[in-house]
Amino acid sequence: MSSLSSFPLLLLLFFFSPTISTTTPRFKQAPRFYNSPTCPASDDADAAVHVAMTLDLSYLRGSMAAIFSILQHSSCPDNIVFHFVSAASKPSSSSILNHTLSTSFPYLRFRIYPFDDTTVSGFISSSIRSALDCPLNYARSYLANLLPTSVRKVVYLDSDLVLVDDIAELAATPLGSNSVLAAPEYCKANFTYYFTPSFWSNPSLSLTFAGRRACYFNTGVMVIDLERWREGDYTRKIEEWMELQKRMRIYELGSLPPFLLVFAGDIAPVDHRWNQHGLGGDNYRGLCRELHAGPASLLHWSGKGKPWARLDANRPCPLDALWAPYDLLDTPFALEA
Repeated sequence: MSSLSSFPLLLLLFFFSPTISTTTPRFKQAPRFYNSPTCPASDDADAAVHVAMTLDLSYLRGSMAAIFSILQHSSCPDNIVFHFVSAASKPSSSSILNHTLSTSFPYLRFRIYPFDDTTVSGFISSSIRSALDCPLNYARSYLANLLPTSVRKVVYLDSDLVLVDDIAELAATPLGSNSVLAAPEYCKANFTYYFTPSFWSNPSLSLTFAGRRACYFNTGVMVIDLERWREGDYTRKIEEWMELQKRMRIYELGSLPPFLLVFAGDIAPVDHRWNQHGLGGDNYRGLCRELHAGPASLLHWSGKGKPWARLDANRPCPLDALWAPYDLLDTPFALEA
């Protein structure tokens, strides 16, 4: 066959090849970690530790590092069940995400849930940072609707963090008799900053916090009682504040303020070592952060800067070296010594 006559066949092979786009990052296979002898059986539903995370291509590198760190530092990694939430509007991305997870973590117990991001977008008002307006940022408010009712308690984690301690300890946080969620609180933060002057000047709104010792908490690390959440219809309560925000601007910072409005002052405490947050600093001003005083079980690069972006730009912050060992990105070439 001449090269000219084979040209149509080459075109068909090019257009219909099942290979994944070269723009999709490739990740190495993570080593497998095994349960210690004292762990309950992995098929014991009561012994499972449920972890929920959002999953998309833009933050996939961070998510892979987070998963790797969770498994590596767990005493019972086979007992961890991951629940990933992805945008229903991007079904092709979901297939790539599923393939990536299955390839890098062949033994991972996980399920991907499509989140109707087009519906929630109707509740979202613009914030001071466009990155905060992504509908998937609001998926944490809908976990009780997305996950099976058999999942009674879940640890929600952002994608820009790594654990350096056993997640089972965080999952075992006692929620007391009434609390719906637990998280580290930061009562020295200026709580008024998270809401507009029009909110504080309106008595019917500002009285929301009357009788509550309302403190800031970061929603990137939370332990949630999904049964209590469902019983209290807390998704709807959050949506009500988002609907009000559409009519009159009462806050600026995306999905965080509705959580503060509903839960601040009524959450169970978690030691601060479980969310050393703010490590992202600010890439635009070259601002790096240091660790907070005290021990650390979870390092969280919340903020504008992400460690993988700074490492790729060869402008890392000192603490980015703590994230790098969990990076599973498969580089296209390796430099020889």
